[in-house]
Amino acid sequence: MSAVKYDLIVIGSGPSGQRAAVAAAKMGKRVAVVEARTVVGGVCVNTGTIPSKTMREAVLHLSGYNYRSVYGMNYKVKEKITMADLAFRVQAVIRTEVDVTEAQLSRNGIDVVHGIARFVDARQVRVDGPQTDTTLDADRVIIAVGTKPACSPKVPINGRTIVNSDQVLDLTELPRSLIVVGGGVVGVEYACMFAVLGVRVTLIEKRDRLLEFADREIIEALSYHLRDSRVTLRLGEEVESVEELALGTVVANLLSKKRVSGDALLYAVGRQGAVDELNLAAAGLQADDRGRIPVDEHYQTKVEHIFAVGDVVGFPSLASVSMEQGRIAAARAFDDKAATSNPSFYPYGIYTIPEISFIGKTEEQLTGEDVPYEVGMAYYREVARGQIRGDTTGRLKLIFHRDTRKVLGVHIIGEGAAELVHIGQAVMTFGGTVDYFIDTVFNYPTLAECYKVAAFNGLGRLHRYQTE
Repeated sequence: MSAVKYDLIVIGSGPSGQRAAVAAAKMGKRVAVVEARTVVGGVCVNTGTIPSKTMREAVLHLSGYNYRSVYGMNYKVKEKITMADLAFRVQAVIRTEVDVTEAQLSRNGIDVVHGIARFVDARQVRVDGPQTDTTLDADRVIIAVGTKPACSPKVPINGRTIVNSDQVLDLTELPRSLIVVGGGVVGVEYACMFAVLGVRVTLIEKRDRLLEFADREIIEALSYHLRDSRVTLRLGEEVESVEELALGTVVANLLSKKRVSGDALLYAVGRQGAVDELNLAAAGLQADDRGRIPVDEHYQTKVEHIFAVGDVVGFPSLASVSMEQGRIAAARAFDDKAATSNPSFYPYGIYTIPEISFIGKTEEQLTGEDVPYEVGMAYYREVARGQIRGDTTGRLKLIFHRDTRKVLGVHIIGEGAAELVHIGQAVMTFGGTVDYFIDTVFNYPTLAECYKVAAFNGLGRLHRYQTE
């Protein structure tokens, strides 16, 4: 059987693959997307970003968390919250997102082929699936297969009481106590959710602090809130082995000889590129020990016509960034050299409770670079909207250059942080100064007012130093 000819084959239909396929289709190219699952959307829609963020929203709503400071610590929307309550909302959102993705691909004339993709050579891809057995041929290929949870021989995942991040919603009931192994984004997000539901969480992380890439002061605030939610932080600790006892209890044995027990354990130590079945060697490619494919700044691999995008290329592994990578890779694949993007203006959103979002440099980075800077701080409790929402824990941190007043970073913790950060992003992208926030009128009452409060706070410090 002869191969079906395309201009571009995209392997994977997650955010990066979807965006790459649509970008190429809008250039008039014939595009095929190969998806291993029976539905499109990849990890993002089916097991990762969308389910976890939907679960977070369900947790906040049903627990009444956002209004406890107003109505009291015992306030709840639903008294006995179950895993079924959380899964109900998650499945509804997943179905809608799958439909939206399918419609977008169809509307742009993109062929979706379901099955396992394997390289035959550098230009041909074999697809084996339950309803298809075909070979595709294209002058250009974009690999967007994403990742899968990393596994360890120390942690025997059983899908019931010892689960990975893709299996959290498969828990049959809400555990009374939970061990979370891994203090990265995924582990901390789930630790927050379960803690808000009243689960006694123990978080084990071998590094001395959580989320090392974020601003230290913001993470210290998050750590305080975790402890305030009765989360036990075991930092600087490493798991030696995990065992399930006869009564169903799970025990994590640490290298320090401590034993931590719980009703369930979530293993969330990193993710691995989903490249095992791709037969990369046939295409002249090789992944590293974590399944990541090396690429240049335009997401081109060492094979000229093959690109890789999304989580399979490594940090930062954000859906938003993956979409941009897909767009740029598609443009570059078809020689559109005008397609560029500036990673220094990519925002980060971490959906902990409270939420964290930031853009630009941290104080630690600027100190290491010997950049003279000043900080302005605003607390949600200082603005009317913060009081109305009942969020007295949030804060916005504005970092700017002492001489030029140019905005160098914005770091936020509190509900709505991932939305609020985009104001700072716009100002930074256009090279704005802290004076923009002084001269701008913000709606009242809004959380956006925090920018003006932080600007006045920072400039007040600057003026104080200059007049001393």
